[in-house]
Amino acid sequence: MAYFVTGGTGFIGRNLIDQLLKRRGTVHVLVRRGSKKKFNALVAERWSDDRKRVVAVSGDLTRPFLGVSKGDREKLGGKIKHVFHLAAVYDLSASSEDQEAVNIDGTRNAMQFAEAVGAKCFHHTSSIAAAGLYQGLFREDMFEEAGNLDHPYFRTKHDSEGLVRRECPIPWRIYRPGMVVGHSETGEIDKIDGPYYFFKLIQKLRKMLPPWVPTLGLEGGRVNLVPVDFVARAMDHIAHKPKLDNTCFHLTDPNPKRIGEVMNLFAEAAHAPLMSMRVDARLFSFIPQPIKQGVGMLPPVRRIINQVLGDLGIPRDVLNFFNYPTSFDTRETDRALKGSGIEVPRLEDYAWVLWDYWERHLDPDLFIDRSLSGHVRGRVVLVTGASSGIGKATALMMGEAGAHVILVARKESELLEVKTLIEKNGGKASAYTCDLADVEAAEKLCTRVVKDHGAVDVLVNNAGRSIRRSINLSYDRFHDFERCMSLNYFGALKMILGLLPAMEQRRSGHIINISSIGVLTNAPRFSAYVASKAALDAFSRCAASEFNDTGVAFTTINMPLVRTPMIAPTKIYDSVPTITPEDAADMVKQAVIYRPQRIATRLGIFGQVLHGVAPKISEIVMNSAYRMFPDSAAARGERPGKDERSVTQEQMAFAHLMRGIHW
Repeated sequence: MAYFVTGGTGFIGRNLIDQLLKRRGTVHVLVRRGSKKKFNALVAERWSDDRKRVVAVSGDLTRPFLGVSKGDREKLGGKIKHVFHLAAVYDLSASSEDQEAVNIDGTRNAMQFAEAVGAKCFHHTSSIAAAGLYQGLFREDMFEEAGNLDHPYFRTKHDSEGLVRRECPIPWRIYRPGMVVGHSETGEIDKIDGPYYFFKLIQKLRKMLPPWVPTLGLEGGRVNLVPVDFVARAMDHIAHKPKLDNTCFHLTDPNPKRIGEVMNLFAEAAHAPLMSMRVDARLFSFIPQPIKQGVGMLPPVRRIINQVLGDLGIPRDVLNFFNYPTSFDTRETDRALKGSGIEVPRLEDYAWVLWDYWERHLDPDLFIDRSLSGHVRGRVVLVTGASSGIGKATALMMGEAGAHVILVARKESELLEVKTLIEKNGGKASAYTCDLADVEAAEKLCTRVVKDHGAVDVLVNNAGRSIRRSINLSYDRFHDFERCMSLNYFGALKMILGLLPAMEQRRSGHIINISSIGVLTNAPRFSAYVASKAALDAFSRCAASEFNDTGVAFTTINMPLVRTPMIAPTKIYDSVPTITPEDAADMVKQAVIYRPQRIATRLGIFGQVLHGVAPKISEIVMNSAYRMFPDSAAARGERPGKDERSVTQEQMAFAHLMRGIHW
């Protein structure tokens, strides 16, 4: 027995061919010329033991007779008993023109081919989408009753099925699968579709919250999910059973679950919080449609929705089917499958298999280029304060990743040493000496850099000055506040203002500001330093709002305590937990790769939340630290004593508990 299959390299097609090959016949597969390599690889990987019985036939779905040559049609004439037409567009976001060309014209061409080769039966794979958004139970013998076919996917699936019913010159059988998900035993699936669109949301919830925290969700309509192995086995069985011609079969779950239930099954499989409190989405139908449309058309609302959906990988069209109103009768299918042992498995039994396969093979995060070189190779990265500490570690890292590193610092000799190190390792660097606290010097630097190198792709504002001194010792030291502000805020700001215009013009750029955990925790004794960093943070938040739609991103890194020359005068820091400059450079790396608005430690975020929720408690904790850790001898204007480095057990315990916070 010989078969002809369109869409044989597709998801359902591959699984159907698995079943057909068990019948020892020859399977001829329509293959476009450009897909020959894909087909050959599939044969080698999946059907190597039966390679002689899987035969490629060159053609094109959108051409008459499927684009199969007259010679090939004559060779196949009288040999093909079953033509399985599976090729179609299964994409809600595809254009109406593409769906019409493939779903409707392709079906007409497939029927024409089936008649030409003398096939005995034409098997058409339709979809429950052919029912449109019919309100109520849609039987297998219903077709014209379909309603609300405005969406091109629903309309073209309905119209292509109508062609078969009206015009097919040979006996036909129609199969309407539900929403096809992965293999119930292996989890295999080839693309993100249906419930998989919400997997990223579930994953994000798992990362944010422990699994025992109840969350709020929507109930939604009933969604009909069927695993691909059931669909393939059912089609194969029904196709070979006699006396079933000119009949339609619903390959659907007789007991479909609501969207909220489905989401919870996958959340349970992912060990994520369950949506214990679910609101029936039908409640929103009471809001007048003009009001919903009007709100949805507001530019901020539209952009926020698009941003959220884009981050989660959810097509906007999917939301239109959240309250899916149609259920499906399966009497003809049940009768045809009776005694075969073929039935729809319970989603509870295989949800974990689908989740596991998605997370291992299809999670979009798996395909993100997490290498630094993939983001900076061949690009211009400017690092201020590049002669030591965080700046030096960052510059060396960028040079190793293939960036052209622009090094900026005051000390020329140390700056040239860093440049030499980068070049010795095969990197490219340029050095510019500048005191960024001098606004005129910073302005000239920006002009030179733009002239010499064009636009800067990434600016790392790292240069800074820290002063650890209590306010009690600062009454006559107003210049401490001026010095911090001139470098930490005005110097960084001058670099941003000087380089930002070229970034905006190119609609591409990234500004990374090295801030402090002290901004989040309101660290005592660092009022001058924290205030200057807080000013830069505030500017960045404002700028990010203005440049959100220009391709220019702003990232603030609230660094914990880093062991650099900046903290050297405070000898007590020699005995408390700190991170290395290389660790700090890794935080810059994460900023470059993911471009978040903020990077901070969990303790820093907790400090910010605590101050917002219970400011008095936060104040008491900080005051306790203030009393526990004294001013350094340097801050008091004295020479360091012998006991300057000594740390009490109480101080050590507190420092370890509040790891990374400045005291």
